[in-house]
Amino acid sequence: MGYLRGFIPWIVAGVVSSFDWRWGAIAGLVSGFLLLLQDRFRGVGLDALILEISTVVYFVVVGAVAVADPGSALADHTDVVSFGWLAATAWGTLAIRRPFTLGIAKRQTPPEYWDMPEFVRVNNHITSAWGAGFTFIGVSLAVCGAVDAPAWVGIAAHVAGLVGPAVFTKVYPARAQARLLAAQAPVTAVPR
Repeated sequence: MGYLRGFIPWIVAGVVSSFDWRWGAIAGLVSGFLLLLQDRFRGVGLDALILEISTVVYFVVVGAVAVADPGSALADHTDVVSFGWLAATAWGTLAIRRPFTLGIAKRQTPPEYWDMPEFVRVNNHITSAWGAGFTFIGVSLAVCGAVDAPAWVGIAAHVAGLVGPAVFTKVYPARAQARLLAAQAPVTAVPR
């Protein structure tokens, strides 16, 4: 569940933003930058930190807007924009054929598997699940805002959009590996 660590800046920003969106953006930036630095000092490669780098860039942009124009209309839409940003990160990494989960998976997988098409395919599916989850949340929050839905609807969208991909990330690689091993198993004749 170490991949969930990357969501800490978003959570920090969300909590602090409930008081002031400027401080939320700054808190998200500081926490994201500190986690990124900590990982780099541990020797984590940049390919495993795509989501973290994207997070820092997001908070630099939003923080600059928040400080420069505290009354910006963006203040009322950071929830939608943040999930749009995360979705764009996921879909963008798929578009350039470097799914953001690939570097993370390499930290947990022996190097002899890294160039296997199946390994890349699994990460394409996991990144797609996260992209779908982020997109679902962003669209759901936009609709909730447009129709003035009760808060619980947005909370439910967050839960569904994050828990679904998290469970998929946990379960899918083992199932894909089992299918691969079953396909590679020699066929033995059954005696009559």
